[in-house]
Amino acid sequence: MAQTAAKQPRPETAKKSHGTFCWNELMTRDVERVKRFYESTIGWSFQAMPMADGGTYWVAMLDGKPAAGIFSLNAPGYDGVPESWMSYLAVDDVDARVEKALKAGAKLMKAAFDVPDVGRIAILMQPGGAGVGWMTPLPRST
Repeated sequence: MAQTAAKQPRPETAKKSHGTFCWNELMTRDVERVKRFYESTIGWSFQAMPMADGGTYWVAMLDGKPAAGIFSLNAPGYDGVPESWMSYLAVDDVDARVEKALKAGAKLMKAAFDVPDVGRIAILMQPGGAGVGWMTPLPRST
């Protein structure tokens, strides 16, 4: 079952280089059902990570390492958003890259924001309609 760690789990993103996928996140309306599914089929365990809005972000763990995230769509503002996996690309400067993306025809779905101990993230809709997250990860501490 889920447990809260004293030190927050951190997505393994900073070792990824610019332009490579660095994180995957499942957006769902039934977090507990999804956690049970992946625990019984893949062997994931879960750690809670408090979010600034008071919600909980769940980090799926495998062999003691972060594997993916689970985000609840039950908060205001997510009506009509389908349950799906969101992939995140590592980028060297999310703000500068978003500016380029907008000029190239992307739409900004969620303006860049900071996630403590993780990095700076923006959510885009690329031309054609697919959603993608762009993240400038914080340097890893060793």
